[in-house]
Amino acid sequence: MSERSTPSAGAAAVQVLPVIMAGGSGTRLWPLSRAGFPKQFLVLSGATSLFQQAVARLQALGDERIAVQPPLVVGNEEHRFLVLDQLRELKCEPAAVLLEPMGRNTAPALTLAALQALEGGADPVLVVTPADSAITDTAAFVAAVRRAVAQAAAGAIAILGVKPTRPETGYGYIRTDGIAPDLRVVRFVEKPDADTAQRYIDAGGYSWNAGMFVLRASAWMAALERFRPDIAAACRAAFAARGTDAKFVRPGRDEFAGVPAESVDYAVMEQCPGVLDIRMQELDAGWNDLGAWDAVWQVLPKDGDGNATVGDTLVADSHNTLVHATSRLVSVVGLDDAVVVETPDAVLVASREKSQDVKTIVARLGQSQRGEQTLHRKVHRPWGWYDSIDHGPRHQVKRIMVKPGASLSLQMHHHRAEHWIVVSGTAEVTNGDKVIMLSENQSTYIPLGEKHRLRNPGKVPLEIIEVQSGSYLGEDDIVRYEDTYGRR
Repeated sequence: MSERSTPSAGAAAVQVLPVIMAGGSGTRLWPLSRAGFPKQFLVLSGATSLFQQAVARLQALGDERIAVQPPLVVGNEEHRFLVLDQLRELKCEPAAVLLEPMGRNTAPALTLAALQALEGGADPVLVVTPADSAITDTAAFVAAVRRAVAQAAAGAIAILGVKPTRPETGYGYIRTDGIAPDLRVVRFVEKPDADTAQRYIDAGGYSWNAGMFVLRASAWMAALERFRPDIAAACRAAFAARGTDAKFVRPGRDEFAGVPAESVDYAVMEQCPGVLDIRMQELDAGWNDLGAWDAVWQVLPKDGDGNATVGDTLVADSHNTLVHATSRLVSVVGLDDAVVVETPDAVLVASREKSQDVKTIVARLGQSQRGEQTLHRKVHRPWGWYDSIDHGPRHQVKRIMVKPGASLSLQMHHHRAEHWIVVSGTAEVTNGDKVIMLSENQSTYIPLGEKHRLRNPGKVPLEIIEVQSGSYLGEDDIVRYEDTYGRR
């Protein structure tokens, strides 16, 4: 490390604020990743979700020179309770969860985070990372980021770059000069074609852009004011109009709608070389952005034939194939270089080479307004989940789980009646002007048009079977009168 970026002996610890970008949709990992439950919240490698792994890695940065604050998460309204639930599983309380009213790419997201970080006169070093990257060597990651933190604390903008292992056309590249760990960024290069990517690898001095940045909050705002003052002004207006609700911070919707959509790279980073002090730290930590099923195959353990499997699978006479089973036995015979992904309501079969093109299927689902684009059969809610296990023209059957102490909204339906049967746990049921308690094997009937609510007063999960009947069974047939979670 250069003398300029090394903390002096006895210096106060650098205040570091992890900023986790958790607003992506992960369309290329359909059908496992969906708009309502995207890839960053899935367990694709290891025992925790990619989002949880990102949180844990950043919390590990702390030492005698670095004081790590609780993370600041930038996401969207639909995923707010997923974020909190997964943080609570880690026993981690966030500094705040910034909820974008609509997607505006990463530059506005980082700007909101910087404005939040600067509240009260603080100016921490921001360690900015996507929520959906996979890292196999946490120790190497921590070492690289600590070096970047030292550079950022001394005034530089630092970025993490990954040594290329193949002529990848799906990543941007960073050109540097100097000797590691004191590498200066010369320029950023957009995603190249295959021949150009091979030339980069042959020439040396090029790294993949991992999309991870380390810089002071004030340094980001100064750079943005210099290169994109329109984004800075619009974000300031949206942040000034914000509302707060416990850990949730919501920028003004109307103001945020006027923010130009732009990435961190386009807005600022690509303008920095030769103008601002921008450095790169090499990240040799088994990084993978898991952008498509081929990338998932790369990080998973494989058998002697190169096959990677998850779930209940049988594979015969196949090579270099990924088979992912969620709810049933999946068997494949004679498949090479393929991807097979099964969920309860959809199956994907694709060439590994074409796995980036899964997004075209998702686009067609959206054009057809099919629910498989957005939600799984099992849908997570802040109070628990429901699983639609059967349906017909005038009926639908759901399994419903309610967390201890949680409750659904006080609500009414115009077009359906409901029967509830308790499978396990204890249910407190509001049915019109009556409140009753139900235990295992007991049931009740909710007439069409009746106000009702389901609550779990116990200390163990409540599970019921709900049988709906009526002329219309859509999720939008709901009138909420009271809701713990602020839904309408």
